[in-house]
Amino acid sequence: MMTYTKTNNLIGWTVFLLAFIVYWLTKEPTVSYWDCGEFIAAAYKLQVVHQPGAPLFLLLQNIFGNLALDNSAHIALWMNAGSALASALTILFLFWTITALSKRILANQTDHTDEATSHIKIFSAGIIGALAFTFSDSFWFSAVESEVYALSSLFTALIFWLALKWDAKADEPRSSKWLLLIAYMMGLSIGVHLLNLLTIPVIGLLVYFRMTEKTTKKGIASTLLWSVAILAFILWGVIQYLLKAAAQAELLFVNGMGLPFGSGIVAFALALLLALALGIGYTQRKGNALSNAGLLGFVFVIFGYGSFAMVAIRGASNPSLNNNAPDNIFNFIEYVTRDQYPSAPLITGPFYDSRPTNIAEGAAIYRKDADKYTLVKHKSDYVYDRTTLFPRIHDQKRADFYRSWLQIGDGQKPTFVDNIRFFISYQANVMYWRYFLWNFVGRQNDEEGHFGNYTDGNWISGIKALDNARLGGQYSLSQQMENDPTRNTYFFLPLLLGIVGLIWHYRKDKKTLSVTALFFFFTGLAIVLYLNDSPIQPRERDYVYVGSFYVFAIWIGMGTIALQELLSKRVARRYAVLATSGLLLAVPAIMAIQGWDDHDRSEKYTARDLNAHNYLASCEPNAILFTMGDNDTYPLWYAQEVEKFRTDVRIVNIGLLGADWYARQMKKKINNAEALPISMKEEQFTKGVRDYLDHYDYGIAGHIEIEKLLDVMLSNNPNDKLETRSGQLVNFLPTKKMKYTINKEEVIENKIVPQNWQHLLADTMEWEFNGDYITRAHIVLLDILAHNQWKRPIYFSKVVPPDESMGLDKYLVNEGLVSKLMPIKASTETDTPSNTEAIYSNLMEKFEYGNLKEQKYLDPLSRNMVAQLSIEMGQLSQDLLQQQDRERAKSIANKAVEVMPQNIYSLNHAVGMYFTTDTLYEVNETSKAQQLLEKNTEYVYSQLNYWIDIAATKPDYNAYEIRRGMGLLNALLETASKHKDSKMKALVEQRYKELENKLGRV
Repeated sequence: MMTYTKTNNLIGWTVFLLAFIVYWLTKEPTVSYWDCGEFIAAAYKLQVVHQPGAPLFLLLQNIFGNLALDNSAHIALWMNAGSALASALTILFLFWTITALSKRILANQTDHTDEATSHIKIFSAGIIGALAFTFSDSFWFSAVESEVYALSSLFTALIFWLALKWDAKADEPRSSKWLLLIAYMMGLSIGVHLLNLLTIPVIGLLVYFRMTEKTTKKGIASTLLWSVAILAFILWGVIQYLLKAAAQAELLFVNGMGLPFGSGIVAFALALLLALALGIGYTQRKGNALSNAGLLGFVFVIFGYGSFAMVAIRGASNPSLNNNAPDNIFNFIEYVTRDQYPSAPLITGPFYDSRPTNIAEGAAIYRKDADKYTLVKHKSDYVYDRTTLFPRIHDQKRADFYRSWLQIGDGQKPTFVDNIRFFISYQANVMYWRYFLWNFVGRQNDEEGHFGNYTDGNWISGIKALDNARLGGQYSLSQQMENDPTRNTYFFLPLLLGIVGLIWHYRKDKKTLSVTALFFFFTGLAIVLYLNDSPIQPRERDYVYVGSFYVFAIWIGMGTIALQELLSKRVARRYAVLATSGLLLAVPAIMAIQGWDDHDRSEKYTARDLNAHNYLASCEPNAILFTMGDNDTYPLWYAQEVEKFRTDVRIVNIGLLGADWYARQMKKKINNAEALPISMKEEQFTKGVRDYLDHYDYGIAGHIEIEKLLDVMLSNNPNDKLETRSGQLVNFLPTKKMKYTINKEEVIENKIVPQNWQHLLADTMEWEFNGDYITRAHIVLLDILAHNQWKRPIYFSKVVPPDESMGLDKYLVNEGLVSKLMPIKASTETDTPSNTEAIYSNLMEKFEYGNLKEQKYLDPLSRNMVAQLSIEMGQLSQDLLQQQDRERAKSIANKAVEVMPQNIYSLNHAVGMYFTTDTLYEVNETSKAQQLLEKNTEYVYSQLNYWIDIAATKPDYNAYEIRRGMGLLNALLETASKHKDSKMKALVEQRYKELENKLGRV
């Protein structure tokens, strides 16, 4: 006989299996963008990722990687499967959470529903709520890639379910074991992500309601304060100050007593263990259950936190990826406290226009030297002339954005009210509620929408009248917008069902409603308050708030019961329950149907092929490749560390090169890539030494050899230093005018320039440094340039901004996705030469195209790469025509038609296609040219028609892009005219005139 428990377990595991099948079928088969490349590479070899690390995640993913059975091409697939499994288990615990809460509420109802019908209500609520979350946009995105958020969600779901389990068994003997298990899970979760700690206040409130016969507002407030204090104790006390106390003991033992490194840490650990053992024994003897439980919980948290031992152990072995080199206690503390990243002010702080008036001395910074720890300096905290409570508009780099968003005049000073306005309108609305509505109302597209425009990243319902009132243009949607796989519309159905469930929950059980509402707040808006993010983030941040979406899915499930009970007043109860359950399954079904095409990554290879493979394939053997961002670095790390592709290329992330530990790593061989030619001794660039040098113009005439500049900047001679106001002697940059004398024989011998370019070789490279101060990264770069002697080719990713390439731009030769440093004479200061031969070889012979032609959906990063490749192909075909190389111009134009996607995704993509179209006409591929021209014309027309329709109700909307689109149409018209294609000319003329007339009416 099937009991409630057996049925609950059976249906729960069935829902789990369904979710796992969905995630298995839609998982990415290889590396994804952003952090995934770093995580997969680090998990494969148990290396150290960026701060603050995720050691437990890496250890578990390493297990999944082993399932590839030495097939390196499948390691990423199996690690992605690990996220799929974690996500499906999250759905399992969500189902059990919904059924547990629903059962508790229904058990307290006075109506006499028969048991079978009651069970159907409970299970249908669990199924619909769990499936709605299964197909929710943000959760599904993380479920199919090797990132920490899937496992983090599992810990959140597990911890909340364990809390409900304790609540159900609190009266049984030894029920506190559930709370100790929760403490251990909390500790373990720190090794994945800190988001899970936000459940602590929720558990505190649940315990209060369970253990208190008569609850009061004062009791609730006191419980929340204590819970937040426990959260703060773990977040700062356990994770940070426990380590800082160990560091002080280490200083005492090593610096004070002359004992070996590590002796203070061992002594502190033994003292802590002894104190805890004595404390547990004492409280047990005295019968103090609360203190005993607290100490035991603390011990279990520390046990779980112990996964970070992996960071210290592997950091000491100095693997290829060893972020922050956490091989000593002080580097380890910097690692776990995220010192690499700037922190936002929380309680008080400056306005964006505040001026620093003083510098306050902060915490001490130490480094490990040969026999002791050396005090390097103290952290600097600025004192400002104007500060405010609740600082929200604090980032000076975003001053223009704040003024524009809040409509503050240039001479007008921001106020506290402006802080509140920005929090409500941007941080809460754009950076949270927009994400929330994506998941339960619908999403316009996956373009980043930080600027509050009308076409990118907004929430949308699919009800045209409502959407048009907010966004405009809904009755003139472009072909791209109409057919965009990421345009997912749910018609408010999940949102409305969740609101109904929330109201029903409020009416039936205010205590558990308080618990879940607190859960919703702490995993949603509380994160917004804590993070205090600046605008214009590098990517959308919806994945951070998945915990609150999880809670709303609970209310979606409860909404099922609410509607069942409502219909039961008119129809026989069992029929009402069954009918409502069947109808409401349409809600997750709509979410699944709408979301499948843009969440299905089963054929997606773009991060591996377009980025990792093509960047590395662009480089000659033994090259040095300078990169900058996550997406032109992490996939490359994956390709080298996991798939062993082009391990001879030395990847140098300029963003990390400013750190002493990274510069130190660059002096060592990694895989098959030799050490960089860095002449500096470690003591010349170690922590606290030449972190950056100010520029002080000595009025030196002409350009100075970089070797001489390095001699001055690296000198310890007092005569080569500048005296500061405090009397300290410091190194400095005496001039921005730099030069490097070229040994042409070395350049020719090492084949740095093509043979037919040797007449362009310059005697010297001369440039002007483009910064106000020089960083350690730039000093290292100059050192490499000075001592490489052209033995190894040097490349820069095109993502590297000009201020990071120090002004060398006129010597960077375009070779497609990368630029090669060549000592050649530039035609003008702004001229960017192109190596046609290298670009052709790369595009035609070396590059992979990630199955682009067959892709039904491309993410924004892949679309950007498509646009870049399209422009390179189109421009190359034109260059070849100018060189009278018609055969190869024809080949590259046909290659573009062969490999580029069927759809046109952006105006930049259309520009590339425009060049290719002209080439196809020139080489007598008229049919293909006409097809491309027609496709391009219809794309631009459709897009402009949509934008102009929006501009009719939203003044000045997208004026620049509209002018650019009209210019492209005009260029297409000229192409058709030039090649005497009357049919295409008539089409373009018609479209152009239609748009011109429409613009005249705006």
